[in-house]
Amino acid sequence: MTELKVTLDFSCHACHEAIGVTVQCAGKHLDGTARILASVIVPCPCCGHMNKLLFEPNGTVHDVRPVHPPARIPEPSIN
Repeated sequence: MTELKVTLDFSCHACHEAIGVTVQCAGKHLDGTARILASVIVPCPCCGHMNKLLFEPNGTVHDVRPVHPPARIPEPSIN
């Protein structure tokens, strides 16, 4: 299994502040022969919003999107 440390530079989707983060990736397809995308959720240190990044193991960030909390399931009333 191959392991990589990847540095990702991106802007927060909410406040547009520049953020840099290093993540460790591990897997058997990280040898560069296959094109794969990975994702990670990173909180913004400035505004606290959560950012979901889609990136390649070479450090290319393809998308930064907000993380929405799961939808609440309505409960029936006891009337």
